[in-house]
Amino acid sequence: MKNYDTLSEAINDLQAKEYPYDFNLRPECLECASLEIEIHPEDFKVDKTYRFEGMSSTDDNSILYAISSKNGIKGLLVDAYGVYAENISEAMRKKLR
Repeated sequence: MKNYDTLSEAINDLQAKEYPYDFNLRPECLECASLEIEIHPEDFKVDKTYRFEGMSSTDDNSILYAISSKNGIKGLLVDAYGVYAENISEAMRKKLR
């Protein structure tokens, strides 16, 4: 697994290679707005996870997930972690652990 210095570097590289779509985190699923679909926890897997720590504040902590779905759609999800992570279902929490 390649290491990246910044979140933007990781996103640019992974999108250019094999993860072209952007996913948004919803309480019960992932949403891909450009394809107008929802992907539920049982329908995707996390291929790679990258953590990025803010230099001056924990508010800047983020995690990047490279995700592939059962139907072949690959994309990226960016989320905060720690105390600032969004409220999600237990199934989503287990999947993104």
